[in-house]
This record gives sequence, structure tokens and C-alpha cells, in this order.
Amino acid sequence: MTLIWLCILWVFASAGVAMLPMRQQYVPGVILLLAAPVLIVMIAIQVGWFMALLGLAAFVSMFRNPLMFLWAKLRGQNPQVPQ
Repeated sequence: MTLIWLCILWVFASAGVAMLPMRQQYVPGVILLLAAPVLIVMIAIQVGWFMALLGLAAFVSMFRNPLMFLWAKLRGQNPQVPQ
């Protein structure tokens, strides 16, 4: 039951962060970006891998731009941060 509330809190927090101006999204966005894999693993352990894959798909969909930025940085490219 606690996992459900944590996931609901994460969703509302991410929706709230998305409404912030771009400059104020970085710190809470990174926190949410780091918390999501932990929640997805907890979902996999408690509910099952299929639900975890659905959660992973939702996570990748929501954080596609930051994940593409990190992927480009890891490949040695120099991506531009939006203003």
C-alpha cells in the first residue's frame, strides 16, 4: 500500500515540477529522475515485471528530453541546454 502512495506522490510531484519555469525545474527534476528507477524496481519486486515495464515506459516518455541530453553527454557530444 505504501508503494502505491509513493508512486502517486511521484506523479503529482512530476506534474508540479513540469509547471515550473525551465530554470527552476533542474533540481527537483533531477531528484525525480533519480527516484524513478528506485520506484520502478520496487514495483517489479512487489507487483511484477510487466507492471514495472509499463512504469518504465511511462518514465521514459515523461523524461525523454533529459534522458536524450544525458545520452548525448555520455556519447561525448556537446548538447545545448534550452534557454
